[in-house]
Amino acid sequence: MNLKNIRSVYFIGIGGIGMSALARYFKFIKKEVAGYDKTETPLTNALSELGIDIHYAESIDSITAPYLNVKNTLVVYTPAVPTQHAEYQYFLRNGFTIKKRSEVLGLITKNTFCFAVAGTHGKTTTSSILAHILKESGTPLTAFLGGISEDFNSNFLLEGTEYSVVEADEFDRSFLRLSPDVACVTSMDADHLDIYGDGESLHDSFHEFASRLKAGGKLFVRNGLPMEGITYGIEDDSDFCIRNLKIERGTYIFDLETPKETIKGVKFNKPGRHNLLNGLVAFAMAVESQSPVSRLAKALETFKGVQRRFSYKIKQDDLIFIDDYAHHPTEINAVYDAISEMHPNKKVLAVFQPHLFSRTKDFAEDFAQSLAKFDAIFLLDIYPAREKPVKGITSDWLLEKIENPNKKLVQKTNLITEIKQQNLEVLVTMGAGDIGLEVSKIQKELAHAN
Repeated sequence: MNLKNIRSVYFIGIGGIGMSALARYFKFIKKEVAGYDKTETPLTNALSELGIDIHYAESIDSITAPYLNVKNTLVVYTPAVPTQHAEYQYFLRNGFTIKKRSEVLGLITKNTFCFAVAGTHGKTTTSSILAHILKESGTPLTAFLGGISEDFNSNFLLEGTEYSVVEADEFDRSFLRLSPDVACVTSMDADHLDIYGDGESLHDSFHEFASRLKAGGKLFVRNGLPMEGITYGIEDDSDFCIRNLKIERGTYIFDLETPKETIKGVKFNKPGRHNLLNGLVAFAMAVESQSPVSRLAKALETFKGVQRRFSYKIKQDDLIFIDDYAHHPTEINAVYDAISEMHPNKKVLAVFQPHLFSRTKDFAEDFAQSLAKFDAIFLLDIYPAREKPVKGITSDWLLEKIENPNKKLVQKTNLITEIKQQNLEVLVTMGAGDIGLEVSKIQKELAHAN
């Protein structure tokens, strides 16, 4: 399929973080762009401001004339949209070209020097750091990100088309549509067991992804993962290694050892060892762009972050409020460790919204253990996303498993009232559902109360 022959692109599920980045891309290259989404959000509003027509009722009548020409319209959908969706079925019945988001990403990046970031955790932060340091070193790139970069205030960057940065998403085996020049695997923890069935099948999929590298391509792998590749790690025997690590005023300072040289006094401002590893592998990948190593290292220091990835909403001596997208036990543990490292001896209230009934069921014991570490826990109801309820799997059921006396099930409508009744030192909100929409309200109330 030749994208040059496409005039109009119609998105089913245009408000998704990955879908909206593609919508921006097609609008940028002067295609007609429109779409459907179930819910109006800040992301869809931002697309509307670009002149993209979006409707929120599932209706064939809402599809306008430019998108009814079967010859020059591309329909892009996300696996989160059910196949019985009326608009999807209309395009299917009438012979339109219909592609998954991942297939379209594969088509766009096929003729570029493609950097692909894979892993069950860390994709969005790593790809955002990579895009930032490549941009700062003058590399002509296009980046499709799974979160809003605080450096670009967007999930999309177009500085040129010679290089591309993409997230290689393991959900629905989407990453097998890509053929990157340089890739990394940050983690391979069991997840998406509704798709894979077990952790072994997930691992097999990552190995299959690695086999899709172009001839002569390079794979970077976090030290300790069961995969062959160029390794990266902290204070170990990795090919790319962080040494002499210290923290000064919330900033990591370290020496960065590559197979060829050591760069001393590198600085990185995002808390958490997991983020430090994300920065390290982004740097290691960026070296393959032939950009000057000193410029890449310097650019690490200026990386601002990604919205909802250990984002400080309030940072005062008497009150810290952090928001994070963590929705897997490993990610919750990483958030806990980062808070403990940066704000030792402070009491932490964690507010967590579980994401998916299947994930809550599959990892209930691990969720209980990771959440129990915090001084106090508020659990919200499970966010269903694409799933129907599973009998017996509720936040009440999960709460029972958390061995911590300071735990409570809280309704979203009462969340701010409940938070304000606590003697707060550190508050952290976590989850991949609509808890993100509550963050600015909480921030406003707490700032006002202080």
